[in-house]
Amino acid sequence: MAGRLTTHVLDTMHGKPAAGLRFDLLMLHGDHSHYLISGLTNDDGRAPGPLLEGDHFHLGGYELIFHVGAYFQSKGVDLETPFLDLVPVRFTMTEMAHYHVPLLVSPYGYSTYRGS
Repeated sequence: MAGRLTTHVLDTMHGKPAAGLRFDLLMLHGDHSHYLISGLTNDDGRAPGPLLEGDHFHLGGYELIFHVGAYFQSKGVDLETPFLDLVPVRFTMTEMAHYHVPLLVSPYGYSTYRGS
C-alpha cells in the first residue's frame, strides 16, 4: 500500500468546514525542520489533494501549522488579540499508510486526532 497524507479543518464556531484556511507542512529532522508546502483549504475544509503521496511520501516526523488566527479574522471574528494564532500539530508517520490529520477549531480551542 502506498502512503499518503491528507488534512481537513472544521470550524466549530460557525459549524461548517473552514474554507480558505492556510496551512504549512514541514518535515522534522531532530532539532530542525524544513518547509515542504503551503496551501489553502477548499470549500469542504480539505486540502485540495494529498499533501504527500507517491515518491514524496516519506516516513518520519512532520508538523502541520494551521493559520487559525488569520482565518477567523478573515471571517469577521472581532478579536483584538486572538487567543489562537498558529496551531502546530506534530506527528510521526511510521508505516506506508493513509494518514489523515483533521483539525476541529474555534478561536479559543482545538482538537485533532489520527483520522481515516
